[in-house]
Amino acid sequence: MGYTLAQKVWNRHIVRQEDGAPDLLYIDLHLVNEVTSPQAFEGLRLSGRTVRRPDLTLAMEDHNIPTTDLLKPIADPVSALQIQTLRQNCQEFAVRLFTMGHREQGIVHVVGPQLGLTQPGMTIVCGDSHTSTHGAFGALAFGIGTSEAEHVLATQTLSAKPFKTMAVNIDGDLAPGVSSKDVILALIAQIGTGGGQGYVLEYRGSAVAAMSMEARMTMCNMSIEAGARAGLIAPDQVTLDYLRGRKHAPAGQDWEEASAYWLSLASDADARYDAEVTLRAADISPFVTWGTNPAQGTPVSGSVPFPENFTDAKEQAAAERALAYMGLEPGTLIRDITVDSVFLGSCTNGRIEDLRAAAEVLRGRSVKSGLRMLVVPGSMRVKVQAEAEGLDRIFLDAGAEWRFAGCSMCLGMNPDQVGPGQRCASTSNRNFEGRQGQGSRTHLVSPVVAAATAIRGTISTPADLN
Repeated sequence: MGYTLAQKVWNRHIVRQEDGAPDLLYIDLHLVNEVTSPQAFEGLRLSGRTVRRPDLTLAMEDHNIPTTDLLKPIADPVSALQIQTLRQNCQEFAVRLFTMGHREQGIVHVVGPQLGLTQPGMTIVCGDSHTSTHGAFGALAFGIGTSEAEHVLATQTLSAKPFKTMAVNIDGDLAPGVSSKDVILALIAQIGTGGGQGYVLEYRGSAVAAMSMEARMTMCNMSIEAGARAGLIAPDQVTLDYLRGRKHAPAGQDWEEASAYWLSLASDADARYDAEVTLRAADISPFVTWGTNPAQGTPVSGSVPFPENFTDAKEQAAAERALAYMGLEPGTLIRDITVDSVFLGSCTNGRIEDLRAAAEVLRGRSVKSGLRMLVVPGSMRVKVQAEAEGLDRIFLDAGAEWRFAGCSMCLGMNPDQVGPGQRCASTSNRNFEGRQGQGSRTHLVSPVVAAATAIRGTISTPADLN
């Protein structure tokens, strides 16, 4: 019996394996942020340990930082303390850190790939659940807790039990205007937020093969919203084309050898998966969430569901609670739902392709009067590139706000928040109660739906603008 992609990467990184005990894995890249790392560094300090491989550790300021007025002191005392603590820890333990405003700063899950630090076949961990983003390269990447982060800092290893594997087959052609964000929202709506629990999801099929690397990253990013530990896509020519020439990618003969190895990681034809799910690309249309978890979604062409139409009693109760919080009436057409703000950004949809797609919709048009639209690049490199292409002018001319890089309105741990009772169409990854600010109401959408929504003021697709 052959091996799956996930099994191949896992097996290559086993340091110790004993019956009845978790495997000890070597970690190739450890990503660190200001939110989850303070206790881990303090643990090292108390035990008199150092960081085992500072060269395989990268720290980033992204969650708490403001996206305007970078030269001013951070106003929120908790955020300021977390940033200052990260800087002190990185200086003490000789860890690379990109501070806000640095040319390489940004959301860590955007920066890793664009620098070529993220490579196929690697094991990558971070104290952030959306580490699954890096799985788009065929890397086994997942979030870890504080005690695990301390262990990785001290030993460059992690104790873990093997994951189950699930094949997610997506064949056919996506319709115009349908993106990988719509695909992953449709998948989560189908299998639920617990459907992937304990699994690594491997996305396969002709629709996946046709996606760009940035589209693949979006899909792997939200694997965690299906309850999965990670998302994976086998490396192919698209992967190689993206990585070639990047700062930390191999070069010369090393590139040739690495490329051959990376392409060998694809799951064997006779590999067996623990579970399998299939979606038809042609059946997927622009998607939006109506509730308070990513599985509570429907096509934009649909309507808000009636709780009594759910067969499961728990789902009925969850729908009732969600609609009460969201302030929505069952049967309301999705296209009739008005929003107060639109957020374009995050580690899910803050890359250059996302900005290009939204800018094309906004070109020559205006954000609806009274509506606020924030555009926040996923990294400073993305910001510079967007400005070189004139995308910032399109956003500004349309009436949107153009910001510096950061997590921003995705999670509201910074000044970019949605007010109580206000409704936001967001390209981020979570629509939990209060996620974007206390009392905020979030609808997850793709970049082009976000742009069309900003123009019309109600949840819309670009086709609604014609």
